[in-house]
Amino acid sequence: MSEKNIVRPLVSVLDQQQIQQVHHYSLEILSSVGVRVESGLARKLLVGAIGSSAGRDDRVCIPSELVEWALKAAPSTITVYDRDGSSAFELPDQTRFGIGVTDLYYQDPETNQAVPFSREHMALSVRLGNALTSFDIISTVGVIQDVAPDVSDLYAALEMTANTVKPLIFLVSNENVFPTVLDLLEHLRGDFIDRPSVIPYFNPITPLVINAGTTNKMRVAIERGLPFIYSNYGMAGATTPITPAGVLALLNAELLAGLVLSQLIREGAPMILGSLPAYFNMQGKGSFYDPKSYLVNLAIAEMMNHYQLPHAGSSGSGVGWGADLITSGHQWMNHLVSCCGKVGLVPFVGDALGSIVFSPAIIVYANDIIQQVRRFRQGFVLDDATVAMQDIAEVGPGGHFLLSDPTLNQFRKAYHQSDIFEKLTFDSWQEKGCPRAEDSLRSHTQQLLSECQPPANHDDLLARGEAFIKSLQLNS
Repeated sequence: MSEKNIVRPLVSVLDQQQIQQVHHYSLEILSSVGVRVESGLARKLLVGAIGSSAGRDDRVCIPSELVEWALKAAPSTITVYDRDGSSAFELPDQTRFGIGVTDLYYQDPETNQAVPFSREHMALSVRLGNALTSFDIISTVGVIQDVAPDVSDLYAALEMTANTVKPLIFLVSNENVFPTVLDLLEHLRGDFIDRPSVIPYFNPITPLVINAGTTNKMRVAIERGLPFIYSNYGMAGATTPITPAGVLALLNAELLAGLVLSQLIREGAPMILGSLPAYFNMQGKGSFYDPKSYLVNLAIAEMMNHYQLPHAGSSGSGVGWGADLITSGHQWMNHLVSCCGKVGLVPFVGDALGSIVFSPAIIVYANDIIQQVRRFRQGFVLDDATVAMQDIAEVGPGGHFLLSDPTLNQFRKAYHQSDIFEKLTFDSWQEKGCPRAEDSLRSHTQQLLSECQPPANHDDLLARGEAFIKSLQLNS
């Protein structure tokens, strides 16, 4: 089927001249303002590549020539594998979604109450993400609080590996145990060298700081042959300029600085770049997404597409009080524009209340939204066969298409059928006692949580992981 015959919605926010403008502004920021580099290793690599006049104290100014070298050195595609070593997906490709990330509380779908995130919540949430077909990857869902803090990240890695075969995006709350977490994951999942199934996630500090912890974790990941996500979080009016243009130029500059450092650590190191552009709440002192946030997110995705680099962007989560109307609006907007734009990964779906609370009901609803968005993005074919002129002629004026061959052959696949919400008429809604849509969502979520099962080798992986963690505790 020729692409020219497909009617497909696309979103584009930057033209070529604007892309060059953003690139120019970002290079100017890096070369004249520079970045603060807190790691001795990173400063040594950067100053060695630039020369002794690179900057002053811990600030390094990065020339455009070094940025252009890094852009040519970095891989343009990354293949991500599942736990069993099979190819799961490639970036860039269609937009891919994941659940998470690092929440402190779990919102019970039955009571709507938020309770401290536990090991059991991690297992349940990961199993649910494994069962929901719209999600391609599982990010660290929460910070486990019913085990000792020094082993919390290890038990998170264990539960995530035991309860899904999907690839993992891993965030470590205690950076000192990051190498040990990778040891455990390699012990359970096998060597990552040729078929990486784990993607670590790192953040610089906005504005314009490459912190020592991020540098150290980058080095460890690169030495292990792992691709990683390098993502900055900007709050307009606080850590970035309040204007969308300023947000875009600054965040893009930070990503280019991280790219340069990664390629100096090892030329050709694979990485995924992107941003979480938010706004700062001057009253509540938190952060939130705004329609302009999604616009900047799309623009950054287009910059990464221009650079031919894999991308990870925002997930529309953190806004709302659970699986409610507020959350619904942000989930719809983020996922719709992401799939119609150049966004690569959408890794952190499912949290609310300022990204503090993980809600299983949100990811169940988001699964339904993503199905509809992907259906919308798919478009439709416009040609002689699909217009069905013969069918129209046979039915004629005043007829109906209920018994036509195309209707009988296609009606089951012609429109989206939700697993959550029935298509009720007014009469049927009244007959069922005037049900509320959110009650249907909660009920369906509870049912899925009770039914979703772990992978076949769950018990074996748990036993091996428990033994690994216990051996570390005995030797400490």
